[in-house]
Amino acid sequence: MSGHQNGPKDQQKHVLEVIIAGIPLKLKSGQDPDLVKKLVSFVDKKVQEALPATKNGSVQNAALLAALNLAEELFELKARALQQLEKFEKKAQKALSDLETSKPTTRPGLDN
Repeated sequence: MSGHQNGPKDQQKHVLEVIIAGIPLKLKSGQDPDLVKKLVSFVDKKVQEALPATKNGSVQNAALLAALNLAEELFELKARALQQLEKFEKKAQKALSDLETSKPTTRPGLDN
């Protein structure tokens, strides 16, 4: 949250006290406090889900595992978004090409 530059929003930063995986944190953010709470809840859920997968029940290891899981999801979403963008670009290029090939060679009303 902190460290991210948002320009004019930097003047409106809020300090929020939150708990992630039982660890109290103070977050300073220019984002909407409700959004920050949703993000905190999401991250807490991911860390709690990863906790049973750690051998020693370490919150630190669970946090790292959760971060890796989130990074994997992010990479997959980016790859899917790029695929969709490429499909859209191909369709747009085809539509443009179809329009260009279907143009009349003469313009009505200008051949007088």
